[in-house]
Amino acid sequence: MAIVTEISWDDMLEGKPLPEAPARKAWHDAVSEIAEKAKAKLPECRGRVESAVKMVLAGDVALQADGTAKVASQSNGSMAYHVVNGHCDCQDFAKAPHNLCKHRVSAAIARRAHELAQQRLAQLEEAQHGISQPLPEYSQVQPQGATPPALPEAPASANVHVTLAGRTVQVTLRDSDEQRLLARLEALLQRFPVEDELEGEQASPEGWCRKHGVQMKLRHGEHGAWWSHKTPRGWCKGQ
Repeated sequence: MAIVTEISWDDMLEGKPLPEAPARKAWHDAVSEIAEKAKAKLPECRGRVESAVKMVLAGDVALQADGTAKVASQSNGSMAYHVVNGHCDCQDFAKAPHNLCKHRVSAAIARRAHELAQQRLAQLEEAQHGISQPLPEYSQVQPQGATPPALPEAPASANVHVTLAGRTVQVTLRDSDEQRLLARLEALLQRFPVEDELEGEQASPEGWCRKHGVQMKLRHGEHGAWWSHKTPRGWCKGQ
């Protein structure tokens, strides 16, 4: 059942503005909310975010079923840029902060706004009618034939397995800066130190850093020899 907006003949005859359709309002609100979060997180990209919002609301972003996107050029009506795996073929991509050109930003906003709008409409439908079903009205804002869009790939990511409550858990870290990601990874590994090996298993090789799980290099100096390796925070001797 679709959400219905009621208006009266008196309101129409008096020239009162018609209320915005729920699906359209949810879409506009979602785009605005995602854009504001992007501006706060990436102030250096504020201008590109504002341009991306105009492109999204103008219908210039076409999300494809394979996760890619086609974004119409604002300067050339016959040209479209392709955003594939976080890469755009426009000239601004290489010089934009974090490679976030307006086309790539618009594709990301469109994907996340579609997801958020769908959630909001489902919540509204359930609150009004006590049901939770896909809304026919949502087809107005979701690309026809498209699968649920995935979040855009982070510029830097890392996977690590840690032992939590006796279970091996895979943790994925994502960030827009590689050095910051490595620092977060090191902090995570310090919270979950490598457990002692079980009796009977082969011992760690000489020079193995149990703290970071890497092989150190044997170094020599006037005071003797030692094992060490470099981390984002300095040198570690495995202690």
